[in-house]
Amino acid sequence: NRYQIECFMQMDELKYKLKNRELVFDVKQESKSDTNNVYMNNRIIGAIIGDIVGSTYEFVDKIPKKFKLFRSGCTFTDDSVLTIAIADALLHNRPFADTIWEWGSKYTNAGFGRSFKEWKKRRKIDANATNNSKGNGCGMRVSPVGYWAKSIEEAMELAKETAIITHNSEEGIIGAQAIASATFMAKQKVTKDDIKKFIEETFNYNLDMTYDEIWKQVNEYDNDNKLRREREWAENTCPVAIIAFLNSSDYESAIRTAISYGGDVDTIACMTGGIAAAYYGVPDEIIEMAASYLPQDIINIVNEFDGLELIFGYKNNNNISSYKTYLYK
Repeated sequence: NRYQIECFMQMDELKYKLKNRELVFDVKQESKSDTNNVYMNNRIIGAIIGDIVGSTYEFVDKIPKKFKLFRSGCTFTDDSVLTIAIADALLHNRPFADTIWEWGSKYTNAGFGRSFKEWKKRRKIDANATNNSKGNGCGMRVSPVGYWAKSIEEAMELAKETAIITHNSEEGIIGAQAIASATFMAKQKVTKDDIKKFIEETFNYNLDMTYDEIWKQVNEYDNDNKLRREREWAENTCPVAIIAFLNSSDYESAIRTAISYGGDVDTIACMTGGIAAAYYGVPDEIIEMAASYLPQDIINIVNEFDGLELIFGYKNNNNISSYKTYLYK
């Protein structure tokens, strides 16, 4: 169809530019002290941190950028669980549907939506069951694909494979591909201008929205549950996650910007966090703090995928005074 043709044309153009070095690479030159304070390997932990930080700000009215990153009530949600599911599948060469179902069944109280729960029930009977959701679950879990892929084509194909299981709609597939592509390009240190151009031209996303336009797109629902669900659709939230990255100066500012837009902020910040971590790296203080919110099985996958050595309970949630100055800006 027309979308697929245009998509492949854009991928061919990007591949040509990369091969012939026509794209400008903006590689951040860090001082030795900066490098010692930032982990620069694969970074699915960046997506998980966005989820944890955003977990207590979901649909909170008018969030200023100066808020506590880690506060009472923070937790990982379904966004983190399914990010881990995708990473698990990639690491161990397993079908995405199997790991999504297994991790989703293990953490049933992580905040999964009705559509996902219905898919899980159907899959008990039919191993090939799919769903046609338009929601942002397609984008929240796909960051591992952006890190794993060796080419933009592979990122796009793998993203589609992860989406069609539960988000087999044009909006769902596009959302997954947009986030995975942005993450892949950020990992390659492609300039923000070129990332923006590629996403806009390939997926027809508007990445020039003002704060007021973004707020209306992801927040206004007037107590109408149907309209609120639309605010959580991929076509409304995936562009906002990318805009937050484009408007950031480092990893932390990306997360703060994503959450300040409001709406389904744990998911938006999860998507932003995956992209921003690929581009900037993640400060070790934030990684260590986030580890205290994660169970051992999730930490095991993070360590394997990201090449880290995090320990369960690395920092006790009740003893975080040493981090307040840095994290509670």
